[in-house]
Amino acid sequence: MSIKDDLDRGTGSDRASRDDRYKWVALTNTTVGVLLATIDASIMLIAMPDIFRGIQLDPLLPENSFYLLWMILGYLVTSSVLVVSVGRLGDLFGRVKMYNLGFVVYTFASLMLTITWMTGHAGAIWLLVWRIVQGIGGAFLVGNSGAILTDAFPAHQRGLALGINNVAGISGTFIGLVLGGLLAPVNWRLVFLISVPCGVFGAVWAYRRLRDVGTRSHEPVDWLGNVTFAAGLILVMIGITHGIQPYGAHTMGWTSPLVLGSLAAGVVLLLAFAAIERRVRFPMFRLPLFRIRAFTFGTLSTFLSALGRGGLMFMMIIWLQGIWLPLHGYTFEETPLWAGIHMLPLTVGFLAAGPVSGYLSDRFGARPFATGGMIVAAVTFGLLELLPIDFPYWQFAGILLLNGLAMGCFASPNRAAVMNSLPAADRGAGGGMNSTFQNSAQVFSIGIFFSLMIAGLAATLPSALTSGLEAHHVPAAAATAIASSPPVSVLFAAFLGYNPMQHLLGDAVLAQMPPVDVAAVTGNTFFPDLISGPFEAGLHIAFGFAIAACLIAAAASVSRGTRYVAADRSTTPATAPEH
Repeated sequence: MSIKDDLDRGTGSDRASRDDRYKWVALTNTTVGVLLATIDASIMLIAMPDIFRGIQLDPLLPENSFYLLWMILGYLVTSSVLVVSVGRLGDLFGRVKMYNLGFVVYTFASLMLTITWMTGHAGAIWLLVWRIVQGIGGAFLVGNSGAILTDAFPAHQRGLALGINNVAGISGTFIGLVLGGLLAPVNWRLVFLISVPCGVFGAVWAYRRLRDVGTRSHEPVDWLGNVTFAAGLILVMIGITHGIQPYGAHTMGWTSPLVLGSLAAGVVLLLAFAAIERRVRFPMFRLPLFRIRAFTFGTLSTFLSALGRGGLMFMMIIWLQGIWLPLHGYTFEETPLWAGIHMLPLTVGFLAAGPVSGYLSDRFGARPFATGGMIVAAVTFGLLELLPIDFPYWQFAGILLLNGLAMGCFASPNRAAVMNSLPAADRGAGGGMNSTFQNSAQVFSIGIFFSLMIAGLAATLPSALTSGLEAHHVPAAAATAIASSPPVSVLFAAFLGYNPMQHLLGDAVLAQMPPVDVAAVTGNTFFPDLISGPFEAGLHIAFGFAIAACLIAAAASVSRGTRYVAADRSTTPATAPEH
């Protein structure tokens, strides 16, 4: 063997060693980035009461409902709309470059959220604007992390890598609930401030260690497609989020001109977007990718599973905060934090099942794990339906743990299968498309599950409120006014950790009542006892929908076919080999 051969072999060995080290650097950094982005998607849910008290604004007043709704959803809507676009920008200009930019935008927005000095409507607008900017940074992180990992890891290890990354992202949603509950009572600004040093650390680490190793496209940006897609999706989401708010004499706003107009305009723009993508030379949304069976059915499964999971989180929070925790001695102000803590078995299940199922899917394929996970998830929703409203916690925790194991068993193999099916040049765009379906499903699930719950409450809650309040000497006029208030107001009061009856009655009405009745009405048992029956009826409808979504996702997962891995150097779906 010649000296040249020895040198070449040594160089190859060194390169392999560097690549082996780099893939773990890519995994740890992108996992931190995705974890931060998803924690911030939910951290405000539990912290909302402290934030609104900090800016001196009552979020439950009708004129402030816009701020309440978009504080919750602004970040999520922004990241859902942009994740495909930023993934495509990663294909064009470098995935690491776009990912690093995301860290900078995210960290700067977190700092600006911390330093606001304004109160009232001005303070709310400031927070809302910078939450949207923070969502832009989160989109850059989430939209490019999967493609960076797919570039860095060989096909036989992507299930493990993407599994860890995906589980971190999903569990971050639940970690954010607990973190917000811990930090906000100390100081509401800590909810945003904690992201600043974490973001600085992640950004410096990313700029120093990450590098682009994937295929880069040199095609121009499809600006017309980007604009029509973003505008259309935003309008659809505006329509959905405002559909759960009351309109006139209606308990929901699905018949309001704003909702109907937004939905109609959004659908028209999305249809125009589809037409543009079929004709433009270099489209943003790679429609030919849907010719790949594994990608199409994997993405459909992603959407349906996120639809069921998104509703689960909100229903569980309302169930715990509005009924179960008060009945077990927790004050309404304490319930947001303890709701997050009591839901930790769900996160434990995700963390346990995700990496293991991802690793196993590298050997045996995604279909058995993803399909089985969705079937078991449907079973857990059925078990939740069988629980009494005042359940034994060990049964509830066991079902949540099983649900987390099932969802984790689905999420990691499914994402790995989707990313493996993509040609190297389209990993950013394809990964972004998959993330858009996942994030959009969470927004859609809020509209769907809240609508189902409100429909269930509207049938029986008014009469229950009227009789219950009048029995405790609440003036008839006040009792009638509260009973006719929209059910969403009651849901949001419980959701935000307010004492619902104290907030709805107000000091003026409470002053007219005997002290013993005031203590009873504002105590821990009156509201839970009052709402349990109507809530249970709505809960059964919502869980029935979740079961259907999971079973359809399981059917889609079965339809994905056998293991399918696109050739690394292919540029079109047609050249990808099947294994």
